[in-house]
Amino acid sequence: MELADSEGLDAVSMRRVASALGTGASSLYRYVATRDDLLEMMTDSTAGEYDLPDPSGNWQADLLVVARQARHIMRRHPWLPALVIGRPTLGPHGADLLEHVLDVLADHPTHPARKLEAFALINGLTALFVQNGVAVVLGKFRADMAEREDCCASSVEPQRFW
Repeated sequence: MELADSEGLDAVSMRRVASALGTGASSLYRYVATRDDLLEMMTDSTAGEYDLPDPSGNWQADLLVVARQARHIMRRHPWLPALVIGRPTLGPHGADLLEHVLDVLADHPTHPARKLEAFALINGLTALFVQNGVAVVLGKFRADMAEREDCCASSVEPQRFW
């Protein structure tokens, strides 16, 4: 997860993860069979970062708490929105989160399938908003860097910006 946080999902390969752990790639395969399995474990691990208090009785406020936590978690892990949107998974921590949301909605009269859809919609929309926000920030950073490179290229002496 640290590798993905610092360099993005493309940097997460079995070889890179094994190297970061100080072991060979073949050793890593004892624990996870494929990179996809590793990504699922990473996604589930982030679901363990939620604080899941007992439902307050106000389902709207409780769902807002979950959505705000999702936003913060996804901002900490900028690679996460792409996985939430593109390859949703349900591991043990994700199951705990889903159970929490179902507990929050326990007294709501809608059909259980609709409750699941509501959670998926909230989670997906939060991921899209965070993903778009990260893209805007990254785009601005890249534009600033390109501008600085242009500035430095025209200068006789290199300039230091940080």
